[in-house]
Amino acid sequence: MRLDEFIEGFERDEAAERRRLAEEKSYEITNYLEDVERQFEETVQGDALFGSTAPEIFVGRSGYPNISTGVLSPMATDADAETFATSGQWYQNGLGIDDVLQRRTGMLNSTRSAKVDVNDVWDGFVGTQREVAIADHPVDVEVGLDGTPDLDVSFDDIGTPTGPRARATNADLAENPHVPRAVEKTLEDDDWQAEGAMNYLYNRGFDVYEVNTILSAGALGQNRQRKLVPTRWSITAVDDTVGQYLRGTLLNRDTIDQTEVWYNEYMGNRYWVLLSPGQWEFELVEMKAPESVWNPTGETHYLASANEGYEGRTGYVEETAGAYYASRLGVLEHLQERDRQAKCLVLREVTDDYWAPVGVWQVREGVRNAFEEGAGDADLQYRDQPAVAESFRDAVTAVTEQLPVSLGALRRKSDMVAGLQSTLADF
Repeated sequence: MRLDEFIEGFERDEAAERRRLAEEKSYEITNYLEDVERQFEETVQGDALFGSTAPEIFVGRSGYPNISTGVLSPMATDADAETFATSGQWYQNGLGIDDVLQRRTGMLNSTRSAKVDVNDVWDGFVGTQREVAIADHPVDVEVGLDGTPDLDVSFDDIGTPTGPRARATNADLAENPHVPRAVEKTLEDDDWQAEGAMNYLYNRGFDVYEVNTILSAGALGQNRQRKLVPTRWSITAVDDTVGQYLRGTLLNRDTIDQTEVWYNEYMGNRYWVLLSPGQWEFELVEMKAPESVWNPTGETHYLASANEGYEGRTGYVEETAGAYYASRLGVLEHLQERDRQAKCLVLREVTDDYWAPVGVWQVREGVRNAFEEGAGDADLQYRDQPAVAESFRDAVTAVTEQLPVSLGALRRKSDMVAGLQSTLADF
């Protein structure tokens, strides 16, 4: 499809109902928490949570290296625990912000304080937590609780929201979990560095969601250095490590032979992915709407960006944080499937429809699925193929017509766009 057809075919659905802003939606979630409290009272028997099936764990970062660590489990006894675990399936099932928050607030985070050094700790609360993390399916556990839950919802722009928290006195397995052979191999090799083990699991078919849970439980790396890794850190570490590995496999490959524009939107985020012939180069530019929860006092869109060249980058990305590594991973996975390299610009517009942070997973899936048939709005005729431009400049110029910022503003923030020759019409 030609780029002019692509742009002409793009229209935002003005008839679609706009989501209310955060304060209104937060009130709705607060009402929902009343049902959560009732579920808690029905589920807890005395001081124990029986029949709880835990699909996930959570490791906090406050007070590191003495942190809070927990087992997450649905409070509804008839819940399908596996659907509560963060995964790409949430995108495939079309979950919205409300759906994610209801899943997460319906999970009790049974927590204990712990030191991050775990080495060969496989007993007690931390041992049970680690068993839950390395199992290939949700595990039945019995958790002893001390006190009533704190019903506050904890939001994070990288990790998935967590709901009610209660202090755990103990946790015991109610079944023998099955551990995949590949995970056993990483545990048995005391000299295997964490980076190599992550890439090994990824190449054995484990998605990054599974790998970051295993890393978070301190189940990867050289034995003497195995530590619990805060969930927020593990998510970015896995995206970065796997991304660096994929980049390394592409550096000697041929480049793509035409400039392509891909598009997707999800949960109030709009993604434009521009691929152009050339050596690997990557940049993410984010545009956050004024008077939104992301830019509440701004009168114009807030722009943030980060980039890397052929050799990659060594320093942590501060300005776009986990979104950078998640979007880069989605692009690199696509290029590896094609066995090609390219230079890439990802433009992310964060609208006020994205009224609550649900975690960086939605960025990863938003970019991943930009390349998939059926991604994006069902009314968009070009959704199953890229638009083709004559040049990278033509692609940027055309896409800018659909962005909330001018080409001049984009040029001032983006290194890749700044490299294009400008004209007076751009300003």
